[in-house]
Amino acid sequence: MLRFKYQTFEFGNTDIHLRSLRNRQEYSDNNNIASNMGISSANWSLFGVIWASEEVLAHIMFKHDIEGKKILEVGCGTALASLILNNRLADITATDYHPEANNFLLENIKLNQSRPIPFYRENWDDKSKNIDKYDMIIGSDLLYESNQADILSKFIDSHAKPDCKIIIVDPGRKFHPIFTKNMQRLGYSSKKNEYPDIEKLTQPVRGANNFFVMTYQRPPNHRLLIKNDCYYSISDHELPKAN
Repeated sequence: MLRFKYQTFEFGNTDIHLRSLRNRQEYSDNNNIASNMGISSANWSLFGVIWASEEVLAHIMFKHDIEGKKILEVGCGTALASLILNNRLADITATDYHPEANNFLLENIKLNQSRPIPFYRENWDDKSKNIDKYDMIIGSDLLYESNQADILSKFIDSHAKPDCKIIIVDPGRKFHPIFTKNMQRLGYSSKKNEYPDIEKLTQPVRGANNFFVMTYQRPPNHRLLIKNDCYYSISDHELPKAN
C-alpha cells in the first residue's frame, strides 16, 4: 500500500495543499501498467515526489504574466505549478506520461477545492492526443535522460503557437545544452538565468548548486527556412524575393 505525504506550500498569501508520495521508495504497479509503458520500478516514484525544480517553477508562475494566455505544463508530475496557475484562474492544461499522474492531480484539485484542470497522458515520442496550440509552455527537470532533449524539443514545438514563450527550469542536467541547440535549430531564441532565491525553497536541493530558468521564444514574424535538412529562423524581410 502506498504511503503519502501532505504539505502546504506558501506563495505570498496563497496556500497550495499537496499530496505526494512519502518518498522515492514508494512503488505500486500490481497490474504492470507502468512497466508495460516502459517505466521501470526505479523510476516509478519520480512523478509523485516534489522536486526543488518543481517548486522553483511554481514560484515563477505565481508572479508571471498570464493574462489571456493558454498554458501547457509538460511532465507535470505532482503539478504544483499547474495548481498555483489554476488558483490564479489561468487557462492551464497539464500533461504527464505516468499512469498515476492524473489520479494525483484529481486528488490535489479536491484538496485545494479548485476548478478542474484538463489533463492529457502523453508520451513525447508518440502522436499527441492533444492537438491544441499554446501561448506558453512550462516544465521543470525534464532533461535527465539522453534521448529527452530531442523528443521534448519536437513535442514542445508541435504545441507552440508562433509567438509561444517556453520556460523550463533545469537543475544543471548535462543534457540541457543539447535541448537548447535543438530549440535554436527550430528557430527559437534562448536565454538562461540562474534562479536567485534558492534559500526560499522548502524541498531538498539534491546535488544542484544552481537552478537555471531557460526561456525560449521565436522572434516576431519569423519563418523557418529549410536548407540541407537544417532549420533556420528568418524574419519576413529576410525571405528570398521571388524572381
